Amino acid sequence: MTSSPPTLKELGKGGGKGAIADLRRRLAAKAGDAALLSALFAALDTLGQAGTPEEAVARSNLGEALRRQGRLAEAEAHHRKALDWLPDFGGNHYNWGVTLQALGRPAEAAAAYGEAARLMPGFAPAPCNQGVLLRELGRLDEAGAALRRALELDHALVPARLALAALHRDRGDLDRAVAGFRVCLCLRPDLAEGQANLALALKERGQRGGPAEDATASIVGFDRALRIGLPDAGGVLAQLVQQRRHLCRWAGLGALSARLVDLVREGRTQQAHPWIFLGEGAGPALERACAERYSGWKTRGIRPGFPKRTDRGAKLRIGYLSADFHEHATAVLIAELIERHDRDRFEIIGCSYGPDDGGPLRKRLVAGFDRLLDLSALTDEAAARLIHEAGVDILVDLKGHTQNARPGIAAYRPAPVQAQWLGYPGTLGSTAIDYVIADAVVAPADHQRFYSECIVHLPDSYQPNDRQRPIGPTPGRADCGLPAEGFVFCAFNAPYKIGPDLFSHWCRILQRVPGSVLWLLDGPAEVAANLRVAAAERGVAPERLIFAPRLPGPAHLARHRLADLFLDSAPVGAHTTASDALWAGLPVLTVPGRSFAGRVAASLLRAVGLPELAVADWDAYEATAQRLAEQPAELAALKLRLEQACATAPLFDTDRFARSIESAFTTMWNIHAAGEPPRGFAVPPQG
Repeated sequence: MTSSPPTLKELGKGGGKGAIADLRRRLAAKAGDAALLSALFAALDTLGQAGTPEEAVARSNLGEALRRQGRLAEAEAHHRKALDWLPDFGGNHYNWGVTLQALGRPAEAAAAYGEAARLMPGFAPAPCNQGVLLRELGRLDEAGAALRRALELDHALVPARLALAALHRDRGDLDRAVAGFRVCLCLRPDLAEGQANLALALKERGQRGGPAEDATASIVGFDRALRIGLPDAGGVLAQLVQQRRHLCRWAGLGALSARLVDLVREGRTQQAHPWIFLGEGAGPALERACAERYSGWKTRGIRPGFPKRTDRGAKLRIGYLSADFHEHATAVLIAELIERHDRDRFEIIGCSYGPDDGGPLRKRLVAGFDRLLDLSALTDEAAARLIHEAGVDILVDLKGHTQNARPGIAAYRPAPVQAQWLGYPGTLGSTAIDYVIADAVVAPADHQRFYSECIVHLPDSYQPNDRQRPIGPTPGRADCGLPAEGFVFCAFNAPYKIGPDLFSHWCRILQRVPGSVLWLLDGPAEVAANLRVAAAERGVAPERLIFAPRLPGPAHLARHRLADLFLDSAPVGAHTTASDALWAGLPVLTVPGRSFAGRVAASLLRAVGLPELAVADWDAYEATAQRLAEQPAELAALKLRLEQACATAPLFDTDRFARSIESAFTTMWNIHAAGEPPRGFAVPPQG
């Protein structure tokens, strides 16, 4: 039977020094015994003595063993002491970095790996791990240097190659990213992470006009990654589902979607992208669960970094945070609002982490803001600091969980009050966001349980519009590939919003309205072919589907005037696309969904004075489409009302909208200044 290590008291007259000597003798006979080592380290700590260099290394190794057991707090304590005892040994710094990484402290971990790399210049994993974390932190130049240093030491170090390829993707250099991921897979073809990253880069390159075969290759890569196996399959599965939606490849999609919903329902994924998950129509409760887990994963290790305050200047400073202050749907919607804010009471600051495309919309926004903070080259922490130093009182996140979002900025809490609005149709599930700005249609009061934020209702619609958007001259039907006669149903949503059930409704409408056509927005090369096959399977002649190429804004708006009725999609409906149609004078037909993403068109219709076009169910949707096609006088009356509404309706009254959202901002601040927690409220009509 092995006796336990003695306490100092038990070691009697020898006291602490005797205990230490005894423990060292026993360890000489039983090297590496964890209990004896713990006792020795406790004795040394009690006396305030440092261990030998060998004991410092042993203490670091004990810390690593505790980390592997999940005992992170104990591991951290031992690593700190090991570094105190032997600060110039690189192995201690490396082990310390591993523990800091496990604790979710990437900046400290990167520094520890950097010190390990300095002290052990021939040890490739140190700069590799440093580079991986620097990339996560957004410090891309430093990350690239560290990763290249690692590869100089070990040309075949796959984690370094993987991270360097991902860095190329971060910078938008998709050709180098694809090449880099392919090299990784030459070295490790069974690497699921490599297959997934290659697939994602191919997907993005294909969407930006890359080779046509990229689309199919991305699907193959996502499939391979899932077959090999991933610790959290939700992220890759969501990407596979979305890519199939983009291409309208519906065979097998139902099973993949069901699997994704099951992962979210059972709490087995943090990485499923909330924006993609909205397309499942799984309902707002699961959408919140997905968003909360994803937000927690994306912002892990980030803690609020700035002191709270309730003081403010003479003007309330509003910071609009986005990557989309260029030619983008969000910028189109907010451009006039930025110009119409009350400058006597508000200072409006653009907080931009996206590119400057040099276009007219970018120039208009820059001129409209009182200040523009360029955050594009900064880390999340540095960006948050700049926002804080600018004295922003209310930070409004316009991105949410959409492409190129950086939730880490708001997670640092740079502003006393933080809200999300416009970019993302649902809850962000983030503890850093106090409010969601919505309206009573898209987010009814009884939906509060589906939001981590407090719901703020604007009185009309949550969506602003720009009355200055020009509409070009109306083209001829032949110029747009439309037949000379026949009713034109229009659905200019992106192809990923078209699912097999929705398409069946559209085909039944075409069958009920002889001679009609369905006018769709062009997408990836195979979309038209896939939808034409699907139409034929549903008994509709493929030539009744007409595909419209993408055009600049004025020309795109102008061609709406050739259509007779816009058909909304589900479960994710038209948002900016719906307001485009209404601004161009084209009525929109919709079925309000269960969640924000499927209720936007209903909100817009209410605000433009055509609420009857938000119908109760899909039977009514089909019947209404048929009736309007067969009753030209009724349709003409709707179009006349819409034409008149463009000059008077709340949807297109930017000054009224500005007063409404400014009232919301003022109330948010007053609640905060009174020391009260955020609460939901409704802004009264502004007249």
